[in-house]
Amino acid sequence: MRLGKTNLEVNKNGFGALPIQRRNKKDSIEILKRAYENKINFYDTARFYSDSEEKIGKALNDVRNKIIIATKTGSEKEEDFWKDLETSLKYLQTDYIDLYQFHNLPFCPKPNDGSNLYEAIVEAKSQGLIKHIGITTHKYTIAIEALNSGLYETLQYPFSYLSGKSEIELVEKCKKLDIGFIAMKAMGGGLIKNAKASYAYINQFSNILPIWGIQKEEELDEFLLYEKTKPKLDDKLKIAIDKDKEELKKNFCRGCGYCMPCPEEINISMCARMSLWIRRFPTEPYLTPKYQKIMEKTRECVECYLCVDNCPYELDIPKLLRENYNDYMNVLKNTM
Repeated sequence: MRLGKTNLEVNKNGFGALPIQRRNKKDSIEILKRAYENKINFYDTARFYSDSEEKIGKALNDVRNKIIIATKTGSEKEEDFWKDLETSLKYLQTDYIDLYQFHNLPFCPKPNDGSNLYEAIVEAKSQGLIKHIGITTHKYTIAIEALNSGLYETLQYPFSYLSGKSEIELVEKCKKLDIGFIAMKAMGGGLIKNAKASYAYINQFSNILPIWGIQKEEELDEFLLYEKTKPKLDDKLKIAIDKDKEELKKNFCRGCGYCMPCPEEINISMCARMSLWIRRFPTEPYLTPKYQKIMEKTRECVECYLCVDNCPYELDIPKLLRENYNDYMNVLKNTM
């Protein structure tokens, strides 16, 4: 597919490289090479993803001119912007980045906004260090502001079959403006179990590039299979989607992690989703003493609401923590 006005031709299975930070270098390199060998050419990473960039650089530096690399900076200061860019180029073992994106900033960088970030990214482009300019966000208002500004060539935003009317309107607006739409959280932040339904749903949209978060070869193989077989959104898959939408119709934590770190050292992104995990996946692995200790920690929440201030979805996180703790304890009690 063509990624909007960038005119980049990308395989519609994008490789989301956040999860490989949890794998060792050897396994990560094998997965990345296997993806390339199967014609995946778009790789999305970020400075924030620990050693993800370094692994991509080691695995794919010998085919650099045949792949498209997208990375991101979360810096809010011009000085840090240049440091991030320099570090990314070093770890990715390249002298240019195809798509450089502002990473979930609390504002939409624009010329003359006082941050000098947009001026910096334009300068980086003029120097040939980056080829295209994009933005990623979890906030609808920032996404709309970015699209209306005319300053960005791509938008990366959460999108899956759990998305609502406003998210679909974003996709349609991007198509109208010829702005590339990159779908993160295409598996609902790990809460969607039906990869086939997810692929079939997103494949309906000609201008969406999904970046699947991949850390296992079997996950990669599954999406490669769907690329070949092109599953249709039939009645069976629609029923599965409707069931998921019903179960997840309330506000739920997407696990983006922007609420952390917590001053009380609560693992918010895990604990605020635990109730869904134990209902949608095998329960036993989450009822061990290790996870009981993690969940007990939620009782130390002092409701400072720092997490709420940082949450892109404006969730009532202290309430979510209480509800998830109670649900967890009920399940634990019923299994004893």
